[in-house]
Amino acid sequence: MRQNRVAVLGGAGFIGRYIVKRLAERGDVVAVGGRHAAGAKFVGLKGEVGQVGLFNVSIGDEPLLRAFVADNDAVVNLVGILQESGSQRFEAIHHIGPARLARIAREAGIERYIQMSAIGADPRSPSAYARTKAAGEAAARDAFPTATILRPSVVFGPEDQFFNRFAAIAALSPVLPLIGGGETLFQPVYVGDVAEAVVRCIDDPSTAGRTYELGGQKTYSMRALVELLLEEIRRKRLLVNLPFGAAAIQARLLSLLPDAPLTPDQVEMLKYDNIVSPNALGFEALGIKPTAVEAILPTYLDRFRRGGWYARGPAA
Repeated sequence: MRQNRVAVLGGAGFIGRYIVKRLAERGDVVAVGGRHAAGAKFVGLKGEVGQVGLFNVSIGDEPLLRAFVADNDAVVNLVGILQESGSQRFEAIHHIGPARLARIAREAGIERYIQMSAIGADPRSPSAYARTKAAGEAAARDAFPTATILRPSVVFGPEDQFFNRFAAIAALSPVLPLIGGGETLFQPVYVGDVAEAVVRCIDDPSTAGRTYELGGQKTYSMRALVELLLEEIRRKRLLVNLPFGAAAIQARLLSLLPDAPLTPDQVEMLKYDNIVSPNALGFEALGIKPTAVEAILPTYLDRFRRGGWYARGPAA
């Protein structure tokens, strides 16, 4: 297999570090970009000396993007936000940014362009997050027609903001709210499997111009996921139904906080299932068998148990 040169924008983030690790392990030269990428020294340790470079570059800075992309074979865009804050707006990050990066990649003669999106991306969605994700997909394809788009469901792993956040709340609060009764469906996907999908799309020219929806082995309701979490951290908590209307009011207040735990836009997203569409291409088309949630959660949620990994006995 020939050595590739791959530019990964957002490569110091949760999903990015797993992609960089996969690429470095097989000998590729990787440029990792992001607003604060140069400070992410742990990413640079993924490969041999000089194999992984760290560069401070914003998806809104065209001159720096041109320099970042130059002389690479593939570009992977992982940049995204879950909530707006300051100058970080959905439209700029999810739509205008990918349009700019894909155009620059095409003009630079890049062979492969991978755009990370999300299940639920829909131009008609009431959620600004989902609408701008869809706009970003369309813009990337317009600028780079052979772009491959990946849409994962909620991504889990040791550094995730899903199970870790709920576990942290459960460790402190005797009550856990379930928005909309916890009936929303999810298909959690392991971060390592998402990283493997990116690598295979870089290598396989038949994936060019296609969209893949990435979901895990099983579908769970939000209630089932919280119950699975509580079982893993060995805690009993009262699960309380929170209607969407009440959740929206609460979210408007919480959104005033820095790093808000809930926003009105997220409440809108919870009104729709987050699972792979019936006829979508997915892991099977890429030759990947997704990893079960139950196989991974024990490897990183032990710290939320009473007594940590060595805790024994019934739920607290």
